[in-house]
Amino acid sequence: MTKPSSPLSPAGSLFALGSAALYGLNIVFARVAALEGANGPTIVVYRVLLMLALMGVALGFLRRPLAVARGEGFPIVVFGLSTAMLGLCYVSSVAFIPVTVAAVIFYAYPVLIVLASPFVEKTRLTLPLMAVVLAALTGVVLVVGPVFDGLDWRGVAMAFGAAIACAVQFFVAARTPRTDPLAKVFWGHVIVLPTALLVGVVTGQLGGPAMLALAPFAVFVTVAGYVVGFLLQIAALARIAPVAAGIIYCLEPVVAALISVAVLGEALTPVQAAGGLLVLAAIVANIILERSRKTPLVPTD
Repeated sequence: MTKPSSPLSPAGSLFALGSAALYGLNIVFARVAALEGANGPTIVVYRVLLMLALMGVALGFLRRPLAVARGEGFPIVVFGLSTAMLGLCYVSSVAFIPVTVAAVIFYAYPVLIVLASPFVEKTRLTLPLMAVVLAALTGVVLVVGPVFDGLDWRGVAMAFGAAIACAVQFFVAARTPRTDPLAKVFWGHVIVLPTALLVGVVTGQLGGPAMLALAPFAVFVTVAGYVVGFLLQIAALARIAPVAAGIIYCLEPVVAALISVAVLGEALTPVQAAGGLLVLAAIVANIILERSRKTPLVPTD
């Protein structure tokens, strides 16, 4: 894999911009699909099947190792489980709450990483990091607070659960440095598949291909946005530095908000917009403060 030669590589930046835009598009059309009867667990199962097929072909064609490095099996399992919960919770949350609210709650995950770092990585929670945490939490309150009475608690819980899963994914991914990235993606999705199937069966929300036909265009955009966005993410992270990638990926909730206004007719109040901007500013500040980290703050939703 090509090593990042410049934090501002034009190709890498374009790949990251395209990936962030597709992820933002993905979550909006996940809500469209949910409104038309195609639920989150079913969509996640079929997109995982497609991702596994693509990763299997890529590993074979590129002759990359499929084996998990010695001692990294448990972190890979946790990586897969957290990836499953991230996708299931985030995609399902928009069946209950607006996309803009779900995106901002989910993008509290860098705050969770900062708060957990002293316990997980034994790092100091400095005053600048505490200021970032306070700013981000204030932004979330501004976004959710004005419309709290109208929100379904299930959607809020799922979006926050996705943020927790993303933070866990970040920490465990850093503990698998010797496993090939494509193999990590493949085995992670091998774990995602049965988890998604189990959740779908237990909740009674697992549908067959006929369910996808209820919203064919929305399902296509959701699945394609995730798969292509994920592949572009891999290409981007091979060409640009983590800090540059992380900042670019902060555009995802902005894209989601703009597309949701255009596609779903969702409205943003000035207070909510200010809160969203405050969260994004806090995320960017957090990425800058965390330049020494070896793993980018980038989700795989």
